Amino acid sequence: MRRKRKDIEVFSLSFLDVVSCGFGAIILLLVISRVSEPTVIEKIRVDLRGQVAELTQQLKEIQGKTIILNRELTHKKEQLAQEQEKIARLQGELSKVKGEYNAARSDVTVQAKIKAQMETARQQLNAEMQRLQKIKPPEKAPDRVIGGVPVDSEYIIFVIDTSGSMQRYAWPMVRRKMDEILKMYPRVKGIQVVNDMGDYMFSQYAGRWIPDSPARRRSILKRLATWRPFSNSSPVEGVTSAIRRFYSPDKPISIYIFGDDFARGAIQEVIDTVTFLNHNAANGRRQVRIHAVGFPVLFSQPGAEGNIIRFAALMRRLTEDNNGSFVGLSSLH
Repeated sequence: MRRKRKDIEVFSLSFLDVVSCGFGAIILLLVISRVSEPTVIEKIRVDLRGQVAELTQQLKEIQGKTIILNRELTHKKEQLAQEQEKIARLQGELSKVKGEYNAARSDVTVQAKIKAQMETARQQLNAEMQRLQKIKPPEKAPDRVIGGVPVDSEYIIFVIDTSGSMQRYAWPMVRRKMDEILKMYPRVKGIQVVNDMGDYMFSQYAGRWIPDSPARRRSILKRLATWRPFSNSSPVEGVTSAIRRFYSPDKPISIYIFGDDFARGAIQEVIDTVTFLNHNAANGRRQVRIHAVGFPVLFSQPGAEGNIIRFAALMRRLTEDNNGSFVGLSSLH
């Protein structure tokens, strides 16, 4: 019976040794892992801090670049707006030029007609000048009519075109013709000089007559040499303002117009205005004589033919209606 118990014993000393060694190994692994864990964690923490700092620096760089790019974008938008405005303006100018070009093309026939009329008017002016030059003043009344121009007025007004074309090309002749006209009137009661805009040569005599004397005549001719008031190259304002201011039923007045072209306004409107202003309601007579001298400044200027013809037509009608004479000069020498 004792021998049988010994055969069924399960555990032995060798088995317990193995189990003990296994538990010991596990405990040793746990001890080893616990010792190295803080070092690993610290290393991970350091790596993460470096990455955060690097990302923060990159973020700042990106933000700086974003600000610069936003500024450049704003500048580009402003440039785009300016360029669009320029394009719109250029398109408008292009449309205007196209319109003018189309109008010029359609006006070829009219320009040819104007040139023909200008040549006819020039021939007529030359013929009129030659005719007047052949006329001799009457011996018995040299102070009444000279060269076909009545000189019976006691007051004279000069309306002179002071435009650039007259100043550059005709001014010596203007001064000479004024001197000749003044000599046609040895003695008058009053003189006045205005430009085609109605501006007075002597502001101290604005709106009133300049008393006649040899000294004042010399002053007028001297001042004319350097007189440069603004001009719109149209005698209308000067003539109408002179009549409005100086017209008087008891004063015989002569107006002398010096000019080269009529650049603006309607001829008939000017004629109607002067007729209304220079009309004596009592007897229907024209109290103010209107004379005109045309200077051939623009005959050689292309495109000025229309204004020359308009000036000649207006002066012929004004002088004819207002008991005066129109003299067209054929030369500036």
